Amino acid sequence: MRVVIAGAGRAGLSVAIHLREMGHDVTVVDRDPTLTSRAFEQHGLIALVGDATDARLLKEAEVSRADVVAAMLRRDSDNLAVALLSQAAGAGRVMVRMRDPEYGPVYERAKIDRVFSEMDVFIGAMGTAIEHSAVRHALLLGKGASVAFEMEIPPDAAVVGQTVSAIAADPEFPISCVFAAMHLPDGTVQAPRGSSIVQSGMLLLLVAARHELGHVIPFFLRKGS
Repeated sequence: MRVVIAGAGRAGLSVAIHLREMGHDVTVVDRDPTLTSRAFEQHGLIALVGDATDARLLKEAEVSRADVVAAMLRRDSDNLAVALLSQAAGAGRVMVRMRDPEYGPVYERAKIDRVFSEMDVFIGAMGTAIEHSAVRHALLLGKGASVAFEMEIPPDAAVVGQTVSAIAADPEFPISCVFAAMHLPDGTVQAPRGSSIVQSGMLLLLVAARHELGHVIPFFLRKGS
């Protein structure tokens, strides 16, 4: 894919490096020459210096040929400008990093393809970890109604040695909970099947309604008899 990223700060550069390593054609744009020099000299990225809200610079970055344009600047007003200019130029998809939730309705009316809220990410990760110490990573889904999270299964958990189908058939199994992935102790990842067996030390990726987390986590941590 051809990807243009407006903003070469820590987040924007990290995304750009990841995409380049995955084999994509990535261009970054930033008004700070120090950041663009680092992107080019240290990471081999195509980097343009200038204001990403300038239509002429976006044209130079060839957003009209981009499969995706990601606006990751420091201000939502700038991200909105980049998004609208990229849409007008004919970019395939447009994504933005939203810092201020007040811009949510604005981005929605502008028909931005994807909006990534920093606040949602922060709440999903840290808020859930504060409430539930067994959770290692978490992300809010569906406007905050659901949570995707990882948790490690201790050796004495009642679910150890049971199949996914047997666990799901338990009358106490939370109705909203879904198995998304199973990370084995040796590091391999397994797609959950009915016959898949939960092992000690396994890292489970689960999705559940946010209001049910207080029931889901104790269910998986309860000790066997």
